Amino acid sequence: MQLDDLLLRYFASTNLAEIAPDTLAAGIEHCRVDLGLQQDRGKRFALWSFLHMFGSAPDLEVAFESEEDREAARNFMDLLAASGGDGVG
Repeated sequence: MQLDDLLLRYFASTNLAEIAPDTLAAGIEHCRVDLGLQQDRGKRFALWSFLHMFGSAPDLEVAFESEEDREAARNFMDLLAASGGDGVG
């Protein structure tokens, strides 16, 4: 999954400045639904990471069944925080 593809799929734009608040909220909700339906671990992690960057990811215990996946998510959050980036917006 590519970031631009996710932005287009959920927000119909790759330019965050162009996305209306209602479109942003609807796209985040759509992504949360897709996360809940996704069975592939890698795609599920990508969707969770995308939601995390928008401050809308569910808790790790809700999003991931395995401790290995939860630890990978914690590592992602630590790397993002260390880079000074709290999210895309």
